[in-house]
Amino acid sequence: MTAINETHDPKLRSWVATANVSGCDFPIQNLPFGRFRPKGSKEPFRIGVAIGDRVLDLEAAHLIDHADMNLLMAATAEERAALRKSLSESLREGSPKEKEWQLALYAQADVEMTVPCRIGDYTDFYTSVHHATTVGKQFRPDNPLLPNYKWVPIGYHGRASSIGVSGQQFKRPKGQTKPAGSDPAAAPVFGPSLRLDYELELGWFVGRANALGEPVLMADAESHLFGVTLFNDWSARDLQGWEYQPLGPFLSKNFASTVSPWMVTLEALAPFRGSFERADGDPQPLPYLDGPANRERGSFHITLEAWLQTKKMRDAGAAPVRLSQTDMRDAAYWTPAQLVAHHTVNGCNLQPGDLLGSGTLSGPAPDQAGSLLELTVGGKQPISLPNGEVRAFLEDGDTLTLRGYCERNGAARIGLGEVSGTVVGS
Repeated sequence: MTAINETHDPKLRSWVATANVSGCDFPIQNLPFGRFRPKGSKEPFRIGVAIGDRVLDLEAAHLIDHADMNLLMAATAEERAALRKSLSESLREGSPKEKEWQLALYAQADVEMTVPCRIGDYTDFYTSVHHATTVGKQFRPDNPLLPNYKWVPIGYHGRASSIGVSGQQFKRPKGQTKPAGSDPAAAPVFGPSLRLDYELELGWFVGRANALGEPVLMADAESHLFGVTLFNDWSARDLQGWEYQPLGPFLSKNFASTVSPWMVTLEALAPFRGSFERADGDPQPLPYLDGPANRERGSFHITLEAWLQTKKMRDAGAAPVRLSQTDMRDAAYWTPAQLVAHHTVNGCNLQPGDLLGSGTLSGPAPDQAGSLLELTVGGKQPISLPNGEVRAFLEDGDTLTLRGYCERNGAARIGLGEVSGTVVGS
């Protein structure tokens, strides 16, 4: 696990002035990675690092000699630490690199971002015990949490080809549904989803690969992770309710998922680690999912928020409204290291760029729910918006934005940026 070092010093300031502004998502202590190109350009995407409201072109800065993000992600921990140190030193106030690197900077407003790396495979987990319990109560009031939940990280393999970057617009999905209370012998209905939802998630990107047949041990698991991004796993709840038994989600989730353009490295998150503790009475993880480092520092304090702006709000110039706020450490029952260890324990080989979704991250309080399914109690208690509109589920024209950041006394604020997506109709 990465230790706190000079690159995390909250007193560091950058010669990029906007990186020193209070509340900035991308100060010099962050340095997240993404892929960009100038707006209107058809040239290949390049590897960039966010600093303030700018993007540093790593090739133009002569830090790398390629544009393959997956290759960079596969670097060793030592190589990644050396790159972070070089970036930090060269972007600090007084650095002799300032004049040279000014020529390698682009305004974020002037660039187009894409998915931060090539995503070969995508697995979505179900790590929030509060989400699992709340949703379970809607379907199984007397037995909301299935007996395997507290023993094994639950997950399913999702669709990588439909994952898009922030700003993604997608059509309302269609499929079969079976209305609640309908005649069991009646045929299902085909049409657009009427219960479209978002999921407030984090996405953990794999860096270093493991060979087929070689499990990753807990002590080494985090060295196989490159960084984290905000992730919205859009869900058609009515399609999901009809199709998910016995094999799980299919058309209800493969029509679109959206990631933020920046990967915040685990190195940047070092000051925001938290202990991994199970509640009294809960079973401790099996040995292959356990370890002293994971218990002491395996979790992270990451504040997550969901914001909604309807078409009516947007047309009126009204700002989005926050639906919920939670903290990853309060929400996740399994740590990122445990996801890697479990995913590979059977010999599965993870590759650079593989994405591990956290699943909906909901806290224990009602206003910490990470989906409309929970916030509206399955649509039975619609939310009233400030302009008089109500929402049980998402409607056409709605834009949903997720935001994330880390704050702690004695540390610089680290932002994850935001990820937004808009439903454009069926």
